[in-house]
Amino acid sequence: MATLTFPMSRIEGHAQVVIEVEDGKVLSAHFQATEYRGFQHFVQGVPAEQMPVIVPRICGVCSTAHHIAAVEALEDIYGVTPPPVALRLRELLLLGQLIQNQATSLFLFTMPDCLGLNSIFDHSEDPKLERFRTQFGSRSLMVRKAGTDLINTVGGQSIHPVKAVVGGMTSGVPSGEADVVRGQMEKTLPVACELFDSYWTQLLDMGDRIGTRGDDAPAYYISAAGKDRPDFASGDVQFMNPDGTDGGAFSAPEFLGRLTHRETDYSYAGRTSYNGQVIRANSLARINMFGGMGTARAEGYLQRFRSDFGRPAHALLLYDLARGIELVYAIERAIQILEEPLAASETAVGHSERDGEGYGLVEAPRGPLIHHYRVGKGLIEKAEFVIPTVHNVMAIERALKEAAQRYISPQKVDMELEHAVGRVVRAFDPCIACATH
Repeated sequence: MATLTFPMSRIEGHAQVVIEVEDGKVLSAHFQATEYRGFQHFVQGVPAEQMPVIVPRICGVCSTAHHIAAVEALEDIYGVTPPPVALRLRELLLLGQLIQNQATSLFLFTMPDCLGLNSIFDHSEDPKLERFRTQFGSRSLMVRKAGTDLINTVGGQSIHPVKAVVGGMTSGVPSGEADVVRGQMEKTLPVACELFDSYWTQLLDMGDRIGTRGDDAPAYYISAAGKDRPDFASGDVQFMNPDGTDGGAFSAPEFLGRLTHRETDYSYAGRTSYNGQVIRANSLARINMFGGMGTARAEGYLQRFRSDFGRPAHALLLYDLARGIELVYAIERAIQILEEPLAASETAVGHSERDGEGYGLVEAPRGPLIHHYRVGKGLIEKAEFVIPTVHNVMAIERALKEAAQRYISPQKVDMELEHAVGRVVRAFDPCIACATH
């Protein structure tokens, strides 16, 4: 038996793909998280009110989602309802994270696959490709920066924000600051659309070049971002059956009763399933579920997507097109909110600490994120983090096995496989830094 190992790049955290082959037959394809973090252990005994500033350190990319999920879990325990302006500010934080993440994943991590490059910043000897690469790379960073600046303005820091607190937010956004950020978003929107249009063309060309858009078998889909239109703090997990019918909804406390979570003996990240069947989360799940986008340009892209690929769409590379639709939506929605008054005198309500058990649920870019805390004598007795990436592990491994079977035969291993495993993994935009908790 032969073992093929492929270290992963252009993802968040450290992982590798291990494929086992015998006589040209693919026996298994495993996605292995190779680091261990252990946040759920070392936060035990921590004062509960410190959690919102500790858990963002789980990840420099997903820190905003962890920040808000921690606050919501404590608000659940304390019985606190934030004022409306605080909820708007938190929505802006999640939109900033979505802009930052989708621009990074789409333009910096996966565009090189379309262009046949190792990095969007690698020099090309082809003059035409070099001109395109240079312009695309610099404009991509501009779009990403817009999301980072939004997080900084609303959250107090661009990485590991601090301004969401139990009961609301420490402060609002003065009108002058909101105008500046809104102006930045208005300049960013047409740039993001142009980049996405270019990506759409390049992705379809790549599918023609490699002869596939990847694993297109049906799957179950989950999302906590609403159904009628995007709502990244909806409070419920929506479920879609493989044929596109509504599978119902459930709350965070019901989550592990509806789904099965299993640890593996080959990876520090577990995986979830539904009755042993593959689940998918992340951008494609959300785009399949949304009735509409609620903003003009994003809605136009959604209708084009559904006209071309149907609903639900299953092909693997369509995750990236779904990401682009969400990027455009997030910029448009941020502009809408920044036009509202966000400098209210009361951005938080008071609360009394108490012991108990609570859940925080938000939709991170990679899917439903749940924080579950049990507090005793004001200290964390137990902390459980249900990370979005674990919902996709079975789907990743199914797609990896399909790719391996495409490029491995009894006669040879086509080394296009090395590129294929990268495309598969990056389509799901996994966050291994988060998933090893």
